[in-house]
Amino acid sequence: MENKSKLSKLYICIPFALFCCFLWGSAFPSIKVGYKLFDIGAEDSYSQILFAGIRFFLAGAMVILVGSLMQKRVLYPKGKTEFGKVALLSLFQTILQYTLFYIGLAHTSGVKSSILIAVNVFFSILVSTLVFRIEKLTAQKAIGAVVGFVGIVVINLSADGFGGGFAFNGEGFMILSSLAYSVSSVLIKKFSDKSGTVMLSGWQFLFGGAFMMLFGFAAGGRITQVGGVKGVLMILYLAFISAAAYTIWGILLKHNPVSKISVIGLMNPVFGVILSAIFLGETAEAFSLKNLLALLLVCVGIVVVNIKFDKS
Repeated sequence: MENKSKLSKLYICIPFALFCCFLWGSAFPSIKVGYKLFDIGAEDSYSQILFAGIRFFLAGAMVILVGSLMQKRVLYPKGKTEFGKVALLSLFQTILQYTLFYIGLAHTSGVKSSILIAVNVFFSILVSTLVFRIEKLTAQKAIGAVVGFVGIVVINLSADGFGGGFAFNGEGFMILSSLAYSVSSVLIKKFSDKSGTVMLSGWQFLFGGAFMMLFGFAAGGRITQVGGVKGVLMILYLAFISAAAYTIWGILLKHNPVSKISVIGLMNPVFGVILSAIFLGETAEAFSLKNLLALLLVCVGIVVVNIKFDKS
C-alpha cells in the first residue's frame, strides 16, 4: 500500500520533490547558456533536438549505470511488455516533451517558459483523474492547484501583462510540452507497479535520446562547436538534472498520488524565474515583494492539496 511507504510521508517526499524542482528550475537558464556555448541559434530547431538527444542519451546511461551498480545487477527491460512500456514512456516523457520544450524555449524567455510549463500541474491532475481515473478529482485538489497557479501568474505580472506576446512555436510548444509531461507522469505511476522505476527511467531516456540524436542529425542538425570545458560540463550537468530529478520524481510518484506530487511541481517556475534572473539577467525583480507573494501562494497551494494525505 502507498501509505505504508516512508516516501509517502510529507516530511520525506516534499524535500526530495523540492530538490527535483530546483534541478528542473536550473535547466531553464542552463539550456539557454548551453545554446550559446554550442553556438546553436534560436531558429536551428534540428540542432536543438540533436543537443537535447545528446543530453538525454547521457542521462539514460547515467541512470542505468548507477542503478545497476546499486542493485548489483544489469538493469534492462525484460520481454515485449517492458520494452513496450519503455517505448511508450519514452515517446511522451522524452521525445515529445523535450522536442517541444527545446524548440519552445528557443523562442521565448527562460522566465516566461518557467511560468508556462507550470500548467503541467493542471494537466497531470486532469489526466490522472478524468482520463486514466487512477484517483478522484476533489475540490481540495482543484482549489490547491488553482491557488498555486495564481502564484505562478503573479510572479510573471509586469507592465505589459503576461510577458507580452504569444507564438505557437514558443509559448504554444511549451504548453504542449507540459501536456506530454503530464501523460508521462501518469504512465510511470501505472508502469512502476510491476516494473522498476529506475530501469524505466534510464532506458526511456536512452531510447528517447538516441531517437532524438538520429532524427536531429538526419534532418540537418549539427553541433559545430562544444564550447570547451564549460560546454562539456554544461551538457554533463544537464544530463545529471534529468538522471537525478526524473528518477527521484518517478520513485515518489510510485508511492504517492499523482496530484500530491505534481502540485509540488509548481515550485519549478519559482526556481526557474529566480535562477533565470540570476544567470540570464532577464529580470531585476527576482526577490521582489511580488515574487515573495507568488512563492507564498504556491506554498499554500501545495499545503491545500497535501494536507489530508499525511496519515502518519
